[in-house]
Amino acid sequence: MRKFAVLLYPDFSLQEITCLTSVLTVWFGERIDYIASENKEYRSEEGLRVIPTKTTADAEITDYDCVILPGTINPLPALFDEKLIEFIRSGNGSDIVFAAISSSPILLSKAGILNGKKFTSGFFMQMADSFDFVEKDNFIHKGLIEDGNVITGIGMFFREFAEVVLKRFGYDIGSNFMRDTPEEYTEEELTFYWSDNEYQEFLEELKAYTENIIPVI
Repeated sequence: MRKFAVLLYPDFSLQEITCLTSVLTVWFGERIDYIASENKEYRSEEGLRVIPTKTTADAEITDYDCVILPGTINPLPALFDEKLIEFIRSGNGSDIVFAAISSSPILLSKAGILNGKKFTSGFFMQMADSFDFVEKDNFIHKGLIEDGNVITGIGMFFREFAEVVLKRFGYDIGSNFMRDTPEEYTEEELTFYWSDNEYQEFLEELKAYTENIIPVI
């Protein structure tokens, strides 16, 4: 059996990954480790309270065939969690499949996993402008991108994201996985921007992190 892990952090999205995790566990009997930097309760963006099965101190990322990163409506806590980022970084240069959806590719960027790789993401473009570790020239505005051992997707394509990951590992999921293929989207439809007010709110929150005045989660 293959080994899968899901990373947990504040406000992670269950909805974006449960299509994948439920098929892995219910259809194919795989076991998934849920890993976080601290052994504490994490609340999903849906409001569900989750306890990790392992911490980053207890796990070796290279023990896993696939590491799944859910999106988060609030990526800054995870982005500035150095234990979590270092755990991801320790998989650099390995053949682990990193599967990141929605905003979570920015965590791979910070950890260096996306260096030189094409990727997509659902985070707002001003966030990419805010961090020099995001390689914007490699940002492809499509629903799903595979480049080597990295699979990235936009959150609205959670089914297609699951399908790509499952096919990467050779699972037989049939020719019409859960529903028909969605219509194609334009680049404009897959490019996201905050309003000016939302962007200013983000900059104020970012300032607290960069000045080490980190809010209590």
